[in-house]
Amino acid sequence: METLKVNITQTQQHAAKQELDALQPEVLSAREHLLKGDAAGNDFLGWVDLPISGTVSDELSRMAHDVATLSKKSQALVVIGIGGSYLGARMVIEALQSEFALMPEVRGNKPCIIYAGHTLGEDYYTQLLAYLDHVDYSVCVISKSGTTTEPAVAFRLVKRHLEQKYGSEEARQRIVAITDGRRGALHDIAKQNGYPSYVIPDNVGGRFSVLTPVGTFPIMMAGFDTSRLLQGARDMRAICLDNNTLDTNPALLYAAIRNLLYRKGFKVEMLVSCQPNLRYLAEWWKQLYGESEGKEHKGLLPHSLSITTDLHSMGQYMQQGERLMMETMLRVRHPNTTISVPSDDQNLDGLNYLANRNLTEINDCAAEGTIQAHVDGGVPVVEITVDKVDEYTLGQLIYFFEFACGVSGYTLGVNPFDQPGVESYKRNMFHLLGKPGF
Repeated sequence: METLKVNITQTQQHAAKQELDALQPEVLSAREHLLKGDAAGNDFLGWVDLPISGTVSDELSRMAHDVATLSKKSQALVVIGIGGSYLGARMVIEALQSEFALMPEVRGNKPCIIYAGHTLGEDYYTQLLAYLDHVDYSVCVISKSGTTTEPAVAFRLVKRHLEQKYGSEEARQRIVAITDGRRGALHDIAKQNGYPSYVIPDNVGGRFSVLTPVGTFPIMMAGFDTSRLLQGARDMRAICLDNNTLDTNPALLYAAIRNLLYRKGFKVEMLVSCQPNLRYLAEWWKQLYGESEGKEHKGLLPHSLSITTDLHSMGQYMQQGERLMMETMLRVRHPNTTISVPSDDQNLDGLNYLANRNLTEINDCAAEGTIQAHVDGGVPVVEITVDKVDEYTLGQLIYFFEFACGVSGYTLGVNPFDQPGVESYKRNMFHLLGKPGF
């Protein structure tokens, strides 16, 4: 089984091996708390065993029927959610689909996946509803409570449009709800209207929910293999649970090195990739780590860059700005396609030295050059390497980052599974809008 690798060679001038060895007992203690469920947040550890859950497999079988029904009559699926209710699915879908999947000639008979509920921008919804005037579509609304402002507003808007376009009865057959299994506004709306529904487990927080129906239903609708996604997560789970040293467990090594560098004064972690289709993996990762560790005035600030695009905007700062950043470079060994630079007889651009060399080779050299430059500039670089971008690898990455996040948060000394600070803006917004009780 080819799996992901973590290489910390390019951090050694800042993090000596003996310092990492000294930190290992703390990291192993954090791992034990995670696996025993005896620390803060232990009521949100359902994600640990999700890949081996029989419930997940049963849900995939039921989903296949609903997906087949909706796919036959939908050119588009509107996924309504915010934060963990949409980022995990979007991460997987955008990593796997063509960059030009909006074109029906490219996506074939798969519905185009579009998103709502993640913004309150008026222009966005004006344009979305205008687009929906011209396509057959269905809706997947995702919310634990059904009262979170952004997705609740979006659902009102899209539901009204759906009913006006198709009528109330047909609209009911085009809506799938993913919500709490027993209570909440969306649960009640779905039950009253007879929407097909899937349950968000009580013991899985939003940012850890991509392997629940929150992620698997949209991913399946997009035409991708959720069973392979779960298999990748299952195999990574075995690695994380069966190995208890930094040398044998990549998630522990990643958790340890980022905590050690944080203690050394590196306060920002840049997740960097050469693959533009992984940009939403970075967005999901930013929520996962930012919401899990950013507490009690602690935690690395998660940020991201895309190579080589952002080297022409942020490259100068990375090279010579404040030395407060560590860098995690996500690299892919084998792309899914190959394309070479053509030769040109006139060679006016001077690029014939690249003729007949494929873009992956050139991109790899850009990555190597970036690592060398940033290390020389005082930035410690961690490399995470995977074989290729497919469902299996993404499943591995999801579980790897989740497990490392839990261990890293406990090592940092915070509860990685709550988010008390998120409520502050909501209270202020409700007060400004005149919501009763605020």
